[in-house]
Amino acid sequence: MLEIAHSTDPKGVLQKDIAKNQHISLKYLDSIISSLKLKGLVANSKGKGSGYILTRQPKDITMLDIYTAFEQIIVIECINNMGFCDRSAHDCKAKNYWQEFSCEFNRILAKKTLEQIIEDTYYECKDLNLQAEENN
Repeated sequence: MLEIAHSTDPKGVLQKDIAKNQHISLKYLDSIISSLKLKGLVANSKGKGSGYILTRQPKDITMLDIYTAFEQIIVIECINNMGFCDRSAHDCKAKNYWQEFSCEFNRILAKKTLEQIIEDTYYECKDLNLQAEENN
């Protein structure tokens, strides 16, 4: 998402360039892009074979949007599945804690936007660069 958000090219960012710049395989990136497309966060700029663009402005994409493109947030099974535990329907103090934790986790993800991540963060992972040099 950061790679696509940083692009100023109206044609978008090619998948091969994202994979290269982010040091991930094309096969792995396929599954990432597929999930992001299903969630409606990215699209092909000009149809099949073109680069990827964001479907919304970075200020309108939350980290919750991105996270839930890949996984449903399930902190503990009994929160979403009352039949998971015999004690789920009763006054379970542990369940109350985990529900509160789950709500707070959602709030944290929802309050940070992709734009804020772009503006607030620049980190070059030297370990990845060293690893890439060692593999070459």
